[in-house]
Amino acid sequence: MKRNIRRRQSFTLIEIVIVIVILVMLASIATPLYFRHLRTARISTAKTQIKLLEQALMDLKLDVGSYPDAADGLEALMENTSGSEKWDGPYIKPNVPKDPWGNDYVYIFPGEHGEFDLISYGADGQPDGEGENADINNWE
Repeated sequence: MKRNIRRRQSFTLIEIVIVIVILVMLASIATPLYFRHLRTARISTAKTQIKLLEQALMDLKLDVGSYPDAADGLEALMENTSGSEKWDGPYIKPNVPKDPWGNDYVYIFPGEHGEFDLISYGADGQPDGEGENADINNWE
């Protein structure tokens, strides 16, 4: 006598619900870890970009003899805004980066904490703040 073997072709509702519950649990664990990593990566990127801008400004000073004034700002790294014959740029390529939150870096010359100050105001784009909103600068 032949047995009629019936193949299973679909999942039951209970099986689907269990898989969804497992996926939601995994997502609830992984999502905070991802966003914490993203936060620290942005802060590290801002610190690195500030170091690169600092080096580019020092290279400009070696060629021209002084740092750009506050009016010319970081654009002096891309264009000869002072009209100096000694300018040998651009000193940063392809352009002056924005901070990881899409804001411009603040350049202050003469600086309050050194020859010049470079600042990213963090996620909120406002001075001071804590956590991701904290200022990142070239003197700390």
